[in-house]
Amino acid sequence: MGFASYISSVWRRFDGYTRISEDLYIGPFVIWKVLQYIFVLLVRGRPHFWYTFESTAKSYPDKIALTFTRPVPGRTVADGDSQFFVESYTYQDVYDIVLRLSFILVNEYGVTADDTIAVDCTNRPLFIFLWFALWNIGSVPSFLNFNVTGSQLVHCLKVVDAKQLFYEEGSKKPVLETKQMISTEIPELQMNFLDEQSLMDRIIDKSAPKLRCANNTRRPNVHDYDPALLIYTSGTTGLPKSAIMSWRKCFLASALFGHVMRIKKKSTVFTAMPLYHSTAAVLGVLPVFGAGGTVALGNKFSVRTFWTQVKLTRATHVQYVGEVCRYLVNSGPVNDEKTHGAKIAFGNGLRPDIWVKFKERFGLEVIGEFYAATEAPFAVTNFQQGDFAIGACGSYGRLINRILTFHHFLVKMDPEDNQTIYRNDKGFCEQADCEEPGELLMRIMLPKKPETSFQGYLNNKKETESKVVRNVFRKGDAFFRTGDLLKTDRFGSMYFVDRLGDTFRWKSENVSATEVENEVLLCSSIEQCVVVGAKVPEHEGRAGFAVIESKPEADHAETLKELAKHVVATLPNYARPLFVKFGKVNFTDNHKLPRKVYANPELPGEGVFWLNGATGTYEALGDEDWQKILGGVARL
Repeated sequence: MGFASYISSVWRRFDGYTRISEDLYIGPFVIWKVLQYIFVLLVRGRPHFWYTFESTAKSYPDKIALTFTRPVPGRTVADGDSQFFVESYTYQDVYDIVLRLSFILVNEYGVTADDTIAVDCTNRPLFIFLWFALWNIGSVPSFLNFNVTGSQLVHCLKVVDAKQLFYEEGSKKPVLETKQMISTEIPELQMNFLDEQSLMDRIIDKSAPKLRCANNTRRPNVHDYDPALLIYTSGTTGLPKSAIMSWRKCFLASALFGHVMRIKKKSTVFTAMPLYHSTAAVLGVLPVFGAGGTVALGNKFSVRTFWTQVKLTRATHVQYVGEVCRYLVNSGPVNDEKTHGAKIAFGNGLRPDIWVKFKERFGLEVIGEFYAATEAPFAVTNFQQGDFAIGACGSYGRLINRILTFHHFLVKMDPEDNQTIYRNDKGFCEQADCEEPGELLMRIMLPKKPETSFQGYLNNKKETESKVVRNVFRKGDAFFRTGDLLKTDRFGSMYFVDRLGDTFRWKSENVSATEVENEVLLCSSIEQCVVVGAKVPEHEGRAGFAVIESKPEADHAETLKELAKHVVATLPNYARPLFVKFGKVNFTDNHKLPRKVYANPELPGEGVFWLNGATGTYEALGDEDWQKILGGVARL
């Protein structure tokens, strides 16, 4: 080894542990962008991301902005690349299409700048066109999970006071199943079915009229903490909550997060994650459009075609959630897994046990793991290369870590109740020690005006206030509670440990135990139930596990039949109790469900039934079934 190579090797090892280069890469850029943002607010007074997109479109009109791998009907994996048709749109194309669609929305549907508009669409270019057309008009889009149906869907529409609902072919089934309920409970709501093909024919027609709304009609008095988007998240109270995605958060996502993940003009980011999630929309589309790169959109995630789509779109980056990585790692050999060309994968939830396997098998150089909550005011990131900080969701050098210690903290939990933050004799919290799990808190800069940092949930003051904890380190301060336990190592890197409370995560979705319990209790043969999350080896997150107490006269077999039929009809697949056990449900002295008693149920366990996805019925969980689940033969 030559002297230069030796010095280079020493530097790489030293930098791997100190992260000096990462600090130098992030620090000056953050200062510049913050000053630029302050200038925009003070001089232009326009925090709206629409102007960022418009500027990008005018700067790079001929640059490809969006590609979509549209499945070709009748073709399968055996057809290779030809199973997809790759649609491409330049920035000028997208901008013009958005303006034409804006004309239609205003003149044919009566959409105004004062409206909140519910968007119920699967992944396709029309979703993005509709989203940005609403921003052009000044409306606030509310992104619906297209799996949601029934009373949950009605609630989602009510809580945001949606004036209109737009849906398309891929999302119409839940809407049509709930249409009568919507008409009865929200008679004033205008429901609009968009026929994609006929609408696309109109908005790609260059002779069609366009509408670029005047700036003074686009909510001119908007603050940077006002809603830009509404994205739903499940909580501990049952029904979905509408988290406010502020303009400030959109800016941070576009400029800062994109910079950390090395999203540039030449970047192409492939995502098959649903656009109704903040991961794909706010941390996927916005950073790319802000940088002038290309969004490569997949209709839905598929293990067998994922890397083929990455190759066809020439993606440099891919998005993931932890479950996706595990599915890919656990699969047999798939087409293009070594020849796709992507070098950076970023997302959240990638577990340490498959981290290196994921990188090595698919030829990835970097993992961009991050921690964020939909409603959280901030995120932490780990642009992981080499051997350092594997498994961390936040990792920086000493300088950035020092700055961040002002903004967020891990605090000790009560040793008698790990759901409660510990307070000392003076009534204040204490920071968790190195390697000690603690709840992550994020500082609210103006405690008397918390909405400037944490906007919370639309029309849900109680839940918003429940996420704010005060008098943490000194009297009068305030912090946002993430509801998650993390820990730090001796280098200051942060690692996710577990979720708190009555919410667990499965299939990349937050599941409210209370919401599931409410549905289970609608079964006529069930007296009481408690739902918790159960860890399943070789699977990410926690699967729904229900302990049910049937009525005295009820037959267990009939109860299981009724329960299976009900949860399949009323709950999204990720929220269904996948494991069930009969037992007595006892309440505490103050009439609360003692979740701690039922936490961490043992699987497979005696007397446990599982929801067989192939039959849609609950069956006794035997050793053979359990091995099939662990081996991925029986899919949960």
